[in-house]
Amino acid sequence: MTVERVSITDRAKAVIDQLRERHGELIFHQSGGCCDGSAPMCFAKGDFLIGSRDVCLGEIHGCNFYMASDQFEFYKNMHITLDVAEGRGSSFSLEIPLGLRFMAISRLFTDDESDNIRPVETLT
Repeated sequence: MTVERVSITDRAKAVIDQLRERHGELIFHQSGGCCDGSAPMCFAKGDFLIGSRDVCLGEIHGCNFYMASDQFEFYKNMHITLDVAEGRGSSFSLEIPLGLRFMAISRLFTDDESDNIRPVETLT
């Protein structure tokens, strides 16, 4: 059985549904760079250019979840659960006007999980 790298809470799904009604198809990207640092950010598909070095960790609630390759080096042995919390972030992510912010909750994969992790996809 393949172990997914990313999952999502029901509360985050509800926010995605709300954002999808307004913005259409969505993607997530986690860079580890400026603005909110390593917070996952939500964009309308096509509004954020995925780089050739970014990796796709998988799909959550119909949205691809990308990560910068250098950030992935820190997360390659971790499972990420996308959640949402109240409080305004300082990023360009689509949920910010709602007074919410997405966040990544991470944990190490177990030894059993590590043997069956879904490989990441690259654009190259």
